[in-house]
Amino acid sequence: MIANTPKPPYYAVIFTSTRTAVDDGYAAMSEKMVELAKKQPGYLGHESARNEVGITVSYWESLEAIKNWKAVVDHLEAQHKGRKQWYSAYTTRICLVERDYSFSNE
Repeated sequence: MIANTPKPPYYAVIFTSTRTAVDDGYAAMSEKMVELAKKQPGYLGHESARNEVGITVSYWESLEAIKNWKAVVDHLEAQHKGRKQWYSAYTTRICLVERDYSFSNE
């Protein structure tokens, strides 16, 4: 599903990753993080896709909201487990969205 974001400006956090073969609770943690992020002040939505490379883009009102999300205790635990067992590599990029436009046949 495509996130319904407000008019710019807002921020996007782009998390690109490759997984290890270890699952060990990954799917459950991923669902937990989505539900937790939705409750954070400044959260605007997210989009995610996974094939050989996973890409999750979350949208936020401000850099402060992103900083606060990164510091949430359960999110810190997920980050730790990701580095230790779930990801073979990842990159996080934070971008200012200055313009967007959409199309839908729906």
